[in-house]
Amino acid sequence: MSKLLSPNAGPASLPRRIMQQGRYETITMLRNGEQLILAIVLPLMALVGLAVTPLLDGLGGSRVDVATPGILALCAMSTAFTGQGIATGFDRRYGVLRFLSTTPLGRTGLIAGKVLAVLVVLVLQVLVVGAVAGLLGWQPRPEAWIPGLGLLILGAAAFTALGLLVAGTVRPEATLAITNLVWILFGALGGIVVPAERLPALVQSIVHFLPSGALGEALREAFLQGTVPLAAVVILVLWTLVAGAAAIRWFKWN
Repeated sequence: MSKLLSPNAGPASLPRRIMQQGRYETITMLRNGEQLILAIVLPLMALVGLAVTPLLDGLGGSRVDVATPGILALCAMSTAFTGQGIATGFDRRYGVLRFLSTTPLGRTGLIAGKVLAVLVVLVLQVLVVGAVAGLLGWQPRPEAWIPGLGLLILGAAAFTALGLLVAGTVRPEATLAITNLVWILFGALGGIVVPAERLPALVQSIVHFLPSGALGEALREAFLQGTVPLAAVVILVLWTLVAGAAAIRWFKWN
């Protein structure tokens, strides 16, 4: 007991601090009704809608086989960009970020905890969407899971960097508007759910260079054909590096 109460006892180790912060961030995200709608409800509605309509017919697989990879990509964007961006923006507004960055957790631990929370929620999304898609007849290639999960993590990294860039540079109200608007635009016209060839001609040549289009295309090719398009991976890496560097350069903690 005396050892526990010793005034010389130091803070917990960095990995433990990160785990505790990640646990807190995860619980906060899962308790937020708006984020749950973005993370689970809307992707599931989109999955069922695409599975029962002819929009994705003739793309090399059944409707649900073509739709599910895009819905998984949408889940990554929902959690890493919209959800984390909004949460970080309002944490910044109320001084939470400034306070936590001065504690033993530090800025590195804070960011790592947020990334950990994104990955945990993403795992839950994959399990839920995968289960519902399986009930609808989804039959993914077994060998596609390893590259598919790797692509999801890479996509989450890119969208987390973008979310932190927005949340750290504009007002929380503007963050809320921007992240929701981008979610709608990317979801509808960004190539993440609907392949580029089914989009209007005006945007077909652009979506491949967006993180949404690159992630959607890469996941569809991985799960439908068992291959990973190198160009899409390069685009996602570039978005991660550029957005991450910009967030580090211009992020304001208060």
